Amino acid sequence: MDYGLAIFPTDQTIGAVELGREAEDRGFESLWFPEHSHIPTSRTSPWGGRKGAPPLPDFYWRTHDQFVAFGAVAATTTKLKLGTGITLVAQRDPIWMAKEVATVDSLSDGRFMFGIGYGWNKEELAHHGIEYTERRAVVRERILAMKEIWTKDEAEFSGEHVKFESSWSWPKPTQTPHPPVILGGAAGPKTAKDIAEFCDGWMPIGGRHGLEAGWAEVVKACEVIGRDPKTIELGVFGAQNDPAEIEKLAEAGVTRAVFMLPQGPRDEVLAALDDLAPLVG
Repeated sequence: MDYGLAIFPTDQTIGAVELGREAEDRGFESLWFPEHSHIPTSRTSPWGGRKGAPPLPDFYWRTHDQFVAFGAVAATTTKLKLGTGITLVAQRDPIWMAKEVATVDSLSDGRFMFGIGYGWNKEELAHHGIEYTERRAVVRERILAMKEIWTKDEAEFSGEHVKFESSWSWPKPTQTPHPPVILGGAAGPKTAKDIAEFCDGWMPIGGRHGLEAGWAEVVKACEVIGRDPKTIELGVFGAQNDPAEIEKLAEAGVTRAVFMLPQGPRDEVLAALDDLAPLVG
């Protein structure tokens, strides 16, 4: 089992660069940063799209840009893997995003993991010109288009949501054919189909999304297209610091457990790292 850490990098908690060094020094495999471009003040969408959810914490609208933050962390670490947990693909331009992913992977010597998601905040998506009901199709095309850019010297793409003529774009990612694409969220039939088609991993949130049922959907989707489900890595966000629970995850085929750090000051975050460190020690 690999063990990672996740935190919303903001101006109110430990600095991203220091956290990266401290995580690496303690032997953690990876560090994951979520993102939101902004949060519309209308607050019509409940937190996570869940009816009856509590008020949204303000760190959701204080996040640093993932790729800028990871560029800084890459420069001050040597082994720590860097994962977006997750990137809101529908809200980003795919041509620029392909370059950002490739740049961080290049600067980190192949340590980047591209965690992606569809997005739950309808107003945030709307501000980016994306209809909530179209976000899945938009994400699919943008990932497929980025794969063309990452793997071809002259790339082009023609879809319903993404179109560009033959183009050059460098750098290419250090990892071949590209950094792993890891989808977060519950895996119903539609999500499982996307995982089977264009992803290298699935990482639901532990305790919220049914792991066993979701994985069964992924396996079925793989069977439809003739893909070996063993080529898809299984991980969990929000794992519990409980040896018995971690053992259950391992038995279910999970190979990466990511723990959420507190959105507190430096000393509180470092104390949480110390509590988790025996897992990797």
